[in-house]
Amino acid sequence: MGSGKSTIGKILAKALAYDFVDSDQHVESITGVTIPYIFEMEGEIGFRDREEKAILELTQRRNIVLATGGGAVIRPENRAALAANGIVIYLNVPPESQYERVRFDNQRPLLKNDDPKAVLTALYEVRDPLYRDVADYIVFSDNIPPKVVVSGIIESIVQNKLPCPEWLVGNR
Repeated sequence: MGSGKSTIGKILAKALAYDFVDSDQHVESITGVTIPYIFEMEGEIGFRDREEKAILELTQRRNIVLATGGGAVIRPENRAALAANGIVIYLNVPPESQYERVRFDNQRPLLKNDDPKAVLTALYEVRDPLYRDVADYIVFSDNIPPKVVVSGIIESIVQNKLPCPEWLVGNR
């Protein structure tokens, strides 16, 4: 959440001449309602069921850059579908930066509580190891311009210049 998946994904898709697909937007287009509404009516489990179905469908497409919702990695089925059908890039951003990016966004159901910073920290602690497990590349993109991040991703993947899957952009 707030890692820049949509921004970086769109730039990357354009650079590769691929389609950009956001799994949350796909769920909204199929259901005709917003993610917050799905959370309100069906709870997080109902949303995650819909998200899983969307990811299973979307990972069968070719020549796309897919941005998943931040919690998609929670389900093993999603991790398996992502790992089996493409290159997985984990945009790693610390919770403090995530908070600064999303604090005024009222469309984030998981942050509608008294302490969104604590929620982001708790989510990071749970999700980070799952992302690391499935990722082909880990990109530390905090405070790095999106075009620079995309250039590094392309250089690393398309030209296959990395001896290992972890790539550090800038200083952490």
